[in-house]
Amino acid sequence: MSEIKRGSTRVKGFSDEEMDFQLIRQMGSSSFMGASVGECLSVAGRINEGDPKSWVEEFKKLAEWQENDARKRAHKGHTISARDQFLKATNSYRAAEYYTSVLDPEHRELGLKARYCFGEAMQNLWHTFDETMLTYKNIDLPVYFMSPGPDISDRKTLMIVSGFDGTLEEEYLMRGFPALERGYNVVLFAGPGQMDVFRFYSGARFEPDFENPVNTVLNYVADRPEVNSEKIALMGISFGGYFATRAAAHVPEIKALIANSPILRLHDYLSAFTGYDPAEAPDKMNFTIEDIPEIPDEEFPPERKLAGENLIARFGEKSFKDTFVYLREFSVEDAVENIKCPSLALVGEGEGGEPEKQWGEFAEKVKGPVTKYKFTAFEGADSHCQLGNPPYAAAVALDWLDEIFD
Repeated sequence: MSEIKRGSTRVKGFSDEEMDFQLIRQMGSSSFMGASVGECLSVAGRINEGDPKSWVEEFKKLAEWQENDARKRAHKGHTISARDQFLKATNSYRAAEYYTSVLDPEHRELGLKARYCFGEAMQNLWHTFDETMLTYKNIDLPVYFMSPGPDISDRKTLMIVSGFDGTLEEEYLMRGFPALERGYNVVLFAGPGQMDVFRFYSGARFEPDFENPVNTVLNYVADRPEVNSEKIALMGISFGGYFATRAAAHVPEIKALIANSPILRLHDYLSAFTGYDPAEAPDKMNFTIEDIPEIPDEEFPPERKLAGENLIARFGEKSFKDTFVYLREFSVEDAVENIKCPSLALVGEGEGGEPEKQWGEFAEKVKGPVTKYKFTAFEGADSHCQLGNPPYAAAVALDWLDEIFD
């Protein structure tokens, strides 16, 4: 008698903590059309543990198949199927982009492919979609503006900014889409040094005074007839928790703030990942991008080498130590009391002591009304940015915002 099985795909992640987190990140996007669980588990089974190159190869292969499949379906007139495949291709290219060095030309290629596939998907969705580039200093900032419908009305508006490695396209899949469903205009944007800007301007580095790029975007948003200027909220995700908090402390046009999580001192936040303060470390512990290939993998695994290289490059400094010295400028500690608008402070119970410490400090120092919420493991949302349960995270944030604005 022939055997029978349920299937060959197994629920198996990685023992490598960062790689497992990135897998959960990809799987979480399946809630809003960014992936499928089966594809995520299948590709994970072909990736070598803790090997960034293997991750890039497999997710790039998946993205190319999804994009090609989308084209075939679009050619036959199957627009909904094509849209869904383009959205998944967008996020698979992003996943490959994550584990690629920003100094490798392929990093830019993967990012632009993600952006292109996203544009293709936007042609067959129920909401509006405008993309623009706004001049800021000597660069242009990419912005996506979306509205729930073509009717011109003064709707409530949610501006969303991500952090170190998030993208406009991912923020749509994780947070923008559920906001559109609830009747919000959605503005996805990025500032200097962020992934979407780095695709076009590799020389642009992160800047601490994020209120300036926010003002540039606000000037564009406020002029649109779809926008009610008294109902503009700003949401910051990951590093964006610093960007959004900093902006809200200096820009009174922001009428509500969602910080996920609030970051008052980016230097302290990132130092917590290392277990020491690299800005104060002896020179023998310092390294440059050029030094990284010479460090044995046993001392500095490939995944950490890639992270160190990208960190130094994106902040535009010469060394790891110099980067953390510069990070001291990324502070809103002295200005956070200027925030008068209603604020929602979010954190996951699994994020560790430093995020929770700054979450509590934010709530104590802000002068306006603050609502705190800590996501739990029971909810499947205790991780950084609640990537394991985006629908519940959206419910908490957007229900709060509905009550503020309505």
